[in-house]
Amino acid sequence: MVDLETPHDTSARLEAYQDVEGLAEWSPWAPFAEALPWAPRLPGVYLFREHDTHRIRYLGMAGERGGGGRPQGLYGGLSVHRTGTGVMSGFAEAALDRALADPAWVEARLGRLRAGHPGRTRDWARDAVLRLAPEVSWTACHERADARHLEVQVDALLRPFGLWNR
Repeated sequence: MVDLETPHDTSARLEAYQDVEGLAEWSPWAPFAEALPWAPRLPGVYLFREHDTHRIRYLGMAGERGGGGRPQGLYGGLSVHRTGTGVMSGFAEAALDRALADPAWVEARLGRLRAGHPGRTRDWARDAVLRLAPEVSWTACHERADARHLEVQVDALLRPFGLWNR
């Protein structure tokens, strides 16, 4: 599906992106697969964008998230998307929706299925995220409540411009 934007729409979207940038100190954009190990274990807000168009497509918030007895924060929240364990919510679900609409991707998965390697649902979700090769940027917050407040602000700015969040 192609996004048809008028020059006015593009200008408004880019202005909203600048407004978001001014709300917090964001990490530089980086390929998701490479950036994940550097994600802090603090609460925060993260954004995914398409690597080719640079359109921001997803906004997420991570709280403290416990795991192994230590806080996981942004690292834990982003890991859910990398592993596909968040298949029924968030970015992994949006990625899988788009992958399932791509006949070539589905045909490749069917080839695996016919060869006796169906994979698990989370494998399909992980592969769908990898297919998109998104870029990620985040900002850490001191408290979950701060992250939630920032998420609401960013959502208000970006919602009109094609977020995949439900």
